[in-house]
Amino acid sequence: MTERRVALATLAVGLLALVVGGVLLVPWDPVPGGRLTPVPVAQVLTPEEVDRAEAFARWSRLWSWSSLGASILVACWFGLTDRGRRLVSALPGRWWVRVPLAVSALILIGRLVTFPCAVALRRLRLDEGLTHQSWAAFGLDVARTEAVSIVSTSVVVLVLVGCARRWKRAWPAIAGGVLAVLVVAGSFAYPVIVEPLFTDVEPLPDGSLRTRILALAEAEGVEVDDVLVADASRRTTTLNAYVSGFGATRRVVVYDTLLAEAGRPAARRDDGTLATSGEDEVLAVVAHELAHARHHDVVTGTVLGAAGVLAGVGLLGLVLAAARRRGAPEPGDPQVVPLVLALAALAMFVVAPVTNAVSRQLETRADVDAVRASSAVDGGAQAQAAFIGVQRRLAQRSLADPTPPALAQLWFASHPGVLTRIAIAQRVAD
Repeated sequence: MTERRVALATLAVGLLALVVGGVLLVPWDPVPGGRLTPVPVAQVLTPEEVDRAEAFARWSRLWSWSSLGASILVACWFGLTDRGRRLVSALPGRWWVRVPLAVSALILIGRLVTFPCAVALRRLRLDEGLTHQSWAAFGLDVARTEAVSIVSTSVVVLVLVGCARRWKRAWPAIAGGVLAVLVVAGSFAYPVIVEPLFTDVEPLPDGSLRTRILALAEAEGVEVDDVLVADASRRTTTLNAYVSGFGATRRVVVYDTLLAEAGRPAARRDDGTLATSGEDEVLAVVAHELAHARHHDVVTGTVLGAAGVLAGVGLLGLVLAAARRRGAPEPGDPQVVPLVLALAALAMFVVAPVTNAVSRQLETRADVDAVRASSAVDGGAQAQAAFIGVQRRLAQRSLADPTPPALAQLWFASHPGVLTRIAIAQRVAD
């Protein structure tokens, strides 16, 4: 079988796995009652809060999108011209040395080009009080992020180039399979290898919140040995929680900024909304994360990611085979590295609407289950009020745009908008 046929078969298997996984694992209609209409923004935020959030979002999108565009242009400038090949040719060592050196050089060049946008975005976040992190700590986080990116990308490209050198015809299938396995391994190991580089965690202290969380976990049918608290306040003032890993490495983590809200006493809004305490609202966030754990959403993302990698390597094999007719390097030549990185950057941009659509569906299901589970423990009205209260507070603290442009929501949003999430709570709890 020729290299092109192997690549085509690899692409077909990957796409089939994606379709089957998408149909079986992704909830495409998670909200009862059909299509949702977002609540009016006036029910959630004041005009002043809306103006501030929209102003922040405009500038944030400017710097974020400029950074994304610049990074893609830099990748293409090196990958789709002979400049990248000249850069790799100047590097010393054997192929397995030149590949990570090439990856490092290209990633660092991209970072240098986009760094002014990162600084401008951070300046904006500082001005709005979204972070109090020092510039030195910010620089250290950037360095850690780039180091993780260089190591992980180098491993991927080394597998691609090494397989292409060893199996000149079958490399797309072999490399695709190896990388799919690495996706699974990486997802499993991420909480214990990568997360500690950026965040320290400790168990949630004994108290009423811990007791209520464990009761909620039992109600949702989720086995939880512990809930961890991350020192996120070192880099952000926003509120959040997350689930990562699976199996023995699965963990539910809440930000210490969110935990600080637990001591806030119950208060009723001027609109007459049922009074909820900070602890009630923290519990609503944790209920959402427990729903992710209950449905094994990390596993779903991992399976779809592995299938996507398999399909992507198959497509890469087809593109490289076509490109060689126009003088592109062989896939086993280190000079192919800039082209591979350019194609990867373009592919990630193109598929972003699909991956984010899947993410939004998983997040929507987690919202539905969170309100249902909290209702079973605290009552429907209390659960609804707590969920709506925390969504409002999250939007206020993060300056989330309540009415983002449709294209921005389609292409880049991994979660439903705040107005949609509140509509979910109102429908599910009624």
